[in-house]
Amino acid sequence: MTSSGITTGQAAERLVFVGDSITDAGRDRADAGSLGDGYVSLVAADLPGAQVRNVGIGGDRAVDLEARWDRDVAGTAPDVLSVYVGVNDTWRRYDNDDPTSAEDFEATYLRLLDRVPGSPRLVLVEPFLLPVRPEQRDWLGDLAGKRAVVARLAEQAGAALVPLHSLLTAAADALGGTEGAVALAPDGVHPTPAGSRIIADAWLAAYRSGAQTIVDNAARLGG
Repeated sequence: MTSSGITTGQAAERLVFVGDSITDAGRDRADAGSLGDGYVSLVAADLPGAQVRNVGIGGDRAVDLEARWDRDVAGTAPDVLSVYVGVNDTWRRYDNDDPTSAEDFEATYLRLLDRVPGSPRLVLVEPFLLPVRPEQRDWLGDLAGKRAVVARLAEQAGAALVPLHSLLTAAADALGGTEGAVALAPDGVHPTPAGSRIIADAWLAAYRSGAQTIVDNAARLGG
């Protein structure tokens, strides 16, 4: 956990990041202060006055977040909670014949939001995929359903949205299409340092946009 640069007498803002391997980024799970070497560590370096906690776990889908939510998230009392999940819900359809429909993904995500601890500002991160193999282009339709869910729930919950797929797709195109995609995420999913920098900058932009505080999740999400 980082806490450098805190002004005397000023409480540090507590940021908690939950998600899959892109959030995990090789953190030492035996060390609560480990941030990994991905976008979370870059965000922490750019926000030296904040206390940052990374509870990402590689391979997680939305149902996996739900299974560990009480253990890893409910007790963290965040001022800002960042949720980043979805690409594995698509990936498992193609590598393990274990699909998650957009409807099931949304139902699980809603249950997570109903169990957000306290009343933090909420940042929802859109899952991305940069196809580097021809067959991965077939994944985009499935992922689009998950992306739409995240965008819709961010709007309903008054959360900040990080539109990663469009941002990283544009960045890859600017770098040369498939070659650019490989430069940012060699397998289409897991970012290089350059890809992590784009994710961190996009997250920081959303964080600084002034997302609303969630006071009553049920009321917001119920419309």
